[in-house]
Amino acid sequence: MSVQTIYQHIVCTPGISGGKPRIEGHRITVQNIAIWHERMGYSVDEIATQYKLTLSEVFSALAYYHDYKEQIDERIREDESSAERLRQETPSLLAQRLYEQSGQILPR
Repeated sequence: MSVQTIYQHIVCTPGISGGKPRIEGHRITVQNIAIWHERMGYSVDEIATQYKLTLSEVFSALAYYHDYKEQIDERIREDESSAERLRQETPSLLAQRLYEQSGQILPR
């Protein structure tokens, strides 16, 4: 017999936050909560206070994250890789202007 776990406060809606699991009524994804808590070291209380969430919403997001950790961690890695690729492909306009003002050519 299979038991389905219900994650109160967590929804997935196509077209909102890329369809990623998120806290209902917010665009804050489970992925955001995981990064803030696991990587940045924010406490549950800090996340709830800073983003005007309930403790139940944050704990529900963390429970969902731990149940789907491999998939969410993979999505985080993909997003980081995409961001790095964009950084490398898109020159900084500020750096370009500073180099132009100094009379130098922007290195590639």
